[in-house]
Amino acid sequence: MKPTEIGKAYNQITHLWESNDFDINNGIEQHKRAVTFAKGRGHALDIGCGCTGRFIELLLDEGFSPSGIDVSADMLDIARQRHPNINFVQADICEYSLDEKYDFITAWDSIWHIPLAEQRNVLTKIVASLNVGGVFMGPKLF
Repeated sequence: MKPTEIGKAYNQITHLWESNDFDINNGIEQHKRAVTFAKGRGHALDIGCGCTGRFIELLLDEGFSPSGIDVSADMLDIARQRHPNINFVQADICEYSLDEKYDFITAWDSIWHIPLAEQRNVLTKIVASLNVGGVFMGPKLF
């Protein structure tokens, strides 16, 4: 599936993240550990941020200025309601230009959605967008 198709698919299941069945703590401990390695506390990016805001909240609590990107319009509608002061962008990370430098980038449950032919380019773009001493929290693979 192409990322735009994945966004449409997630639009159809957005309600699942609003139920009590979703584990809101999924990935939090791993992110808390990864944040300790970041040298700065400037800009942070949550790629495939979805709607829960759990990593946005953690990044705010840790002193970062976070933003989010996702291909799902419905997920971002909810994210914007929960965090109206955060910049959220609806875009495909394969095509989106990362024009800022970041001290922390997370792509917890998103990069594995990217077509294999695009993964090298996307990962290269992400790593190139890090400040010196910045941290990339890669995809959950298990």
